Amino acid sequence: MIELDREESMRLLTAATFGRVVFTRDALPAIRPVNHLVDAGTIIVRTRLTSRLTSAVRDSRNQVVAYEADAIDPDSHIGWSVVVTGFAHTITDPERVDRYERLLRPWVDKVMDTVIAIEPTLVTGVRLVADTGDPLPEEPPIVLSEK
Repeated sequence: MIELDREESMRLLTAATFGRVVFTRDALPAIRPVNHLVDAGTIIVRTRLTSRLTSAVRDSRNQVVAYEADAIDPDSHIGWSVVVTGFAHTITDPERVDRYERLLRPWVDKVMDTVIAIEPTLVTGVRLVADTGDPLPEEPPIVLSEK
């Protein structure tokens, strides 16, 4: 596994179209799959006005959320994963809403009338690479002291 820097992580996230948003619901983590786009470093998702995600973002001025996207081959286990933690807010400017409604089409057959922006604060990423066959370094044995 190779740690990725912020720039490479955001590049991979920008190239992806699907991920998972993690938010708080009744003081517990909730996860929803969504499609997204990245615009000038901000993650944009569309949802419904009545969704739990919209309610969570609307009820908290700057809702802390996480966003994860990945591309991992299920057979080789090679790929990448990026996690962004940041603040989410609804976009209400009519011009921006209209623009994102044109650029980001929902994947589900429901009305998606709310646009949410996630401003990244922490960005982490890893690249999963092929096993080189090198053995793991041997750890020294644990010695328990005798009484």
